[in-house]
Amino acid sequence: MKFETRSVEKSVGCYLAHSIKDQGLSLSKGHELSEEDVRALLTAGFADLSVVQIESTDLHEDEAAELIAKHACGEAVVATPPFTGRANLYATHSGILQVNAEKVTQANLIDPAITLACLAPFSEVREGRMLATAKIIPLAVDQQLAQTAAGKISEAISVATYTPKTVAVISTRLPHLKETVISKSLRVLQERLDIASSTISADIRIQHDEATLATALQSPDANEADLIVVFGASAVVDPSDVIPAAIQAAGGDLIHFGMPVDPGNLLVLGDLKGTPVIGAPGCARSPQENGFDWILRRLLANVPVTRTDIMSMGVGGLLKEIHSRPQPRDHPLPKAGEHATYSGILLAAGNSSRMGDHNKLLAHIDGKPVVRQVAENALASELNEVVVVTGAMAPQIKDALSGLSVRFLHNENYNEGISSSVKVGIEAISEKASAALILLGDMPFVTPEDINNLLQARSPEQDQLIGVSTSQGKRGNPVLWDCSFFEDLLKLRGDIGGKPIIQQNPSVVYTVEVGRAARQDLDDPQALQSAGGVLGKHSEKP
Repeated sequence: MKFETRSVEKSVGCYLAHSIKDQGLSLSKGHELSEEDVRALLTAGFADLSVVQIESTDLHEDEAAELIAKHACGEAVVATPPFTGRANLYATHSGILQVNAEKVTQANLIDPAITLACLAPFSEVREGRMLATAKIIPLAVDQQLAQTAAGKISEAISVATYTPKTVAVISTRLPHLKETVISKSLRVLQERLDIASSTISADIRIQHDEATLATALQSPDANEADLIVVFGASAVVDPSDVIPAAIQAAGGDLIHFGMPVDPGNLLVLGDLKGTPVIGAPGCARSPQENGFDWILRRLLANVPVTRTDIMSMGVGGLLKEIHSRPQPRDHPLPKAGEHATYSGILLAAGNSSRMGDHNKLLAHIDGKPVVRQVAENALASELNEVVVVTGAMAPQIKDALSGLSVRFLHNENYNEGISSSVKVGIEAISEKASAALILLGDMPFVTPEDINNLLQARSPEQDQLIGVSTSQGKRGNPVLWDCSFFEDLLKLRGDIGGKPIIQQNPSVVYTVEVGRAARQDLDDPQALQSAGGVLGKHSEKP
């Protein structure tokens, strides 16, 4: 392959080294120039071009990319036609990605012109997902080098496909564990199994002791299953604890206890006469990815898991924190004797754009400003503090709240939307706050009792961390946020509230029926009038 500058007249059959977009012409890099192209270039005033001549010993970039990609395909993988020196590999079935890392590295070492990039080994992949891409960097590459690389990378990328399995679930009981927690754990597990078209074939609930569990492991329901999952009522703290000891007492082998993946440290893996047994860590009750997923997925795809495999998972094993964990990394529960602390954030920064010349927060209902009624209800509740975020008409909002024991914060960026006010409030509340209630300034009918119900229903022990007010089952406001979500709230941008976070964490959301007040805002004059509101000089915008 030779790069050179050549006169346009002598460039027929050469490949463009650089794209051309000028005077109506649009020719891409690597385009093979025809006689028609040359005439058009001459008409446009081009005299010389940077071109590439492909020699007889070269392969065009597309041919080379296709060669590499097709050779790299293993089981359940297909390569697509090449384009601009690239050919992609896709999964034909859902499963676990298998990568021969040594083959990929050896192929990439052949020549800098030849590259293949892929997803990380053991990634979960769905049918149709892109797995890898073969890319030839220049416009052509030496044929011999391409052939060598293709030989090195033979069947390096494959997918261990999921196969439908039956799963027996054994849940142990202790007095503190509610049946609802067990039921939720099974529901979350079934959601994990759906990708492999697998099902829970047995739901066995027993007392948390070694002998009872050993008997359950040998029961017909467990023996007939392809896989056994044990949800323990108490965390495993030692290889001789109830779950690992019961596996061995039932005649099975303990493959490994513990794993360098967080969340997921306390996982147990055993084998009972050829049937895998997973002692699930507590985090497996959450749908959020944890170490349990890594083991379960491999077993659903018939990929063996050894002790060495588990202990090799530490690199990349620090996963996203699970908010519902009893002892999360960043937000430990109150110590014995301590009480939860609740902060209220009253959002009063909006410009009331739909109210025309008036600010709805300053309108009167029963002779009182709307925003004052909201603040008084908050102060009459069990909230430990109330901070008010102001923006538009800040002096008038402060006057309307004069004499109340609230703390004011001004949001200079209130025009950026509600998320900017949420950020100001979260950053200013007490460092000891266990949770924050975000109140809208135009919802005066939410009572102190409604607020207290939201606070009292919060239960980190039962995974109840985001409290949402509802009206006949439909979500509204206010919303209580556990402190483990403060970081997520600070990342919000634009004129949105916390709805995306709620949608991403359904397993920790609880609802409290507030009634009409949860969805009765006062966004326009008609809504305000219907609620008994009165506009006047006190509410006029300056």
